[in-house]
Amino acid sequence: MTLSGKKKEKENDIYCIKVLGSGCASCHALYENTKKSVQNMGLSVEVEYITDLQKIMEYGVMSMPALVVNEKTVSMGKVLKPADIEKLLHKSGF
Repeated sequence: MTLSGKKKEKENDIYCIKVLGSGCASCHALYENTKKSVQNMGLSVEVEYITDLQKIMEYGVMSMPALVVNEKTVSMGKVLKPADIEKLLHKSGF
């Protein structure tokens, strides 16, 4: 599977993390917390911040902010703390 020019190497690799939001304080907080989590876990993946409503609608997200990992929505409607994001990434099998 190819996405953004990068190949998915292993099934459990995290190759894509996105924060979907309107640009509000809560959305920005989730983005910052997600970047912290990625750094804490030593992952070499860039966190993308998407505010384009058309793109957000493609994920079927009804409440923001939302967190998308490997093109799968894993959280929506809440600002997760870095520790919660790390647990979510580990629990999801990534």
